[in-house]
Amino acid sequence: MNCSSSSLKNVSYTPQIVDSVKFTTAFVNNLIVVLVWLSLTCINSSVIATFFKNRVFYENPRYILFIHMVINDAIQLTISVILFLLSYIVYTINVSLCCIFILLGIFTTRITPLSLASMALERYVAICKPLRHPQICTVRHTYILIGFIWFICVGTDICDIFVTMATESLSFFYSTVFCFRPNVFKDPILSYKKKVIDIIHFSCVFLTLVYTYLQIMFAARAVSSEQKSAQRARNTILIHGGQLLLCMLSYISSSVEMLLLIVFPSNAREIRMANYIVIFIFPRYLSPLIYGVRDKTFRKYLKSYFVCDQHKVGLRRVNHSRGRKINVF
Repeated sequence: MNCSSSSLKNVSYTPQIVDSVKFTTAFVNNLIVVLVWLSLTCINSSVIATFFKNRVFYENPRYILFIHMVINDAIQLTISVILFLLSYIVYTINVSLCCIFILLGIFTTRITPLSLASMALERYVAICKPLRHPQICTVRHTYILIGFIWFICVGTDICDIFVTMATESLSFFYSTVFCFRPNVFKDPILSYKKKVIDIIHFSCVFLTLVYTYLQIMFAARAVSSEQKSAQRARNTILIHGGQLLLCMLSYISSSVEMLLLIVFPSNAREIRMANYIVIFIFPRYLSPLIYGVRDKTFRKYLKSYFVCDQHKVGLRRVNHSRGRKINVF
C-alpha cells in the first residue's frame, strides 16, 4: 500500500515539478534578455541624444553614418528581442505579423555590414584623398548613400513577400506559425536566393574593407606626417572587420545551434539562450561603446551630456528642497 501510494505521488507530481522547472528557466532567460536589452537601450539612447543635441555632428558625414548604424542596430535588436519573448510567451503568432517582423529583421541585419563598408570608405577618402574629402563626403551625399543602402537591402528581400503571396493561399496569412523565416517563406527558390545574396553581400563588404585598409596603410608609409591619423584609420577599419565577422555569425547561427543540439541534446534551452546572446546581442554593444568612447570629440560631448543631466537633477533637488522649506515656514 505504501509502495503504491508513493508511486502515485511520483506520477502525479513529477509533471508539475518539470513544468515548474521549465517555467523558472524560461522566466530567467526572458528576464536576462530584457535586462540586457534595457541596458543597451540606455547606452544607445544616450549616444543618440548626444548626437541630436549637438549640431557639430550634423555636418560631419562620419558621425551621420555612425548614428545611422546605432539606430539601425537598436531597431534590429528590439525586433529580435520581441521575437525571442514571443517564442516563449505565445510560441506562435499570426503569419502576417510574423512577415513584418522577419522582413524588418532582415533589412536591418543587412544594413549593418553596408554601414561598416560606408564608414571605411569615408576614412579612406579622408586619409588618401584629403583635398577631395570636403567635395566627396558632403552631408547631402551621405544621406543619399544611406538611402541607397536602404534601397539595396529592401529591394533584395521585399520580393520574398510577393513570391509567398503568389505561392500560398490567403488563409495561410491568417494562420499562426512559430515566427522563423523558413516557416513563412517556404519556397525553396527563396532559400537559394538568400544564400547567393549573402555571399555577394559579404564578399563586397569584405573586399571593401581589405582595399581601404591596404590603401590607408600605403598612404601612411608615403606621407610620414599622416602616420598618426592613418594609424587610427587603420585601427578603425580593423574594428569594422571584427564587426563584420560577428555579423556573419548571425548567418550561421542556426547551423551552429543544430550542431550543438546534436552534441548536447538535453541542453536545448541553454544552447538557444547562449547562441542568442553571443551572436545577436553582444555585437550590438560594440558600435556605441567603441565609437562613442574611442572618438575624442564624441566622448567629450557624451561626458558633457551626462554632466548636464546630473547638474539638472541636482538643481531640481535643490529647488524642490527649497520649496518644501518655504511651504513649512
